[in-house]
Amino acid sequence: MDLEQARFNMVEQQIRPWEVLDQRVLDLMFAVRREDFVPSRYRALAFADMEIPIGHGETMLAPKLEARMLQELAPGPGDRILEVGTGTGYMTALLSRLAAHVYSVDIVPEFTRTAAARLAAHGVTNVTLDTGDAARGWSRRAPYDAIVLTGSVPVLAEAFPASLAPGGRLLAVVGEPPVMEARLVTCVSAGACGSVGLFETCIAPLRNAPQPERFVF
Repeated sequence: MDLEQARFNMVEQQIRPWEVLDQRVLDLMFAVRREDFVPSRYRALAFADMEIPIGHGETMLAPKLEARMLQELAPGPGDRILEVGTGTGYMTALLSRLAAHVYSVDIVPEFTRTAAARLAAHGVTNVTLDTGDAARGWSRRAPYDAIVLTGSVPVLAEAFPASLAPGGRLLAVVGEPPVMEARLVTCVSAGACGSVGLFETCIAPLRNAPQPERFVF
C-alpha cells in the first residue's frame, strides 16, 4: 500500500470536496500520520471514507468529518481546548498542533492509556489526558477557549456553553438518528451565547449523554 498516495487521495478526494479549504487543516491532514492512530488490524483502512471500529463499541470518525470539525472550530495558537472523547488520540493530535493546550477526556480508561502512548510517540507534549464521564460537562479546567465533542448528544448540556471563555467556541453534533446537526456555539459575553447550524451528519452518541425530556400521556 502506497501510504502517501492514499493520504493524498484522502485529502483531495474526500476532505477538500467537503468544503474543507482551510490550508492549515489540509496541511495537518498530511502532517499527522493518521495510520499511527488506527488500531493495527484496520491500518489498511486508515484513509477510507468511513468510521473505523476502535473497540468498546466505539468508532473513529471519518477523515472528512474530523477535518471539517477542526476547520469550523478554528483553534488558535493561544487557545485552551477541551476535547470530550479522546478515542485513539488522532483528533487530540490535530488539535495540539493548532492550540496552546488540549485537555482531553474519555470515559474508557484503555483509550486514555493508548492515546497517551501514541501522542508521546509523536512528540506531543501540550496535552493533558483524563479518564472520566464528561458527557454532561467538564468544568475542571474551565474556562476553555474552545470545546469539541467527538460523539453526538441528543441535547447539549448547559454546562458546556457555561464553560466557555468570552469569545470561545463549542462544536457539537446535536440530535438523534437519523437527524443530527453539527452546531457551533459562540460565547459572546459572560452568560450569553449564540448558536448556528453548520451541516447535517450522523455519528455515534457519547455515553451517558443527557436525554431530552419525554412527554408521557
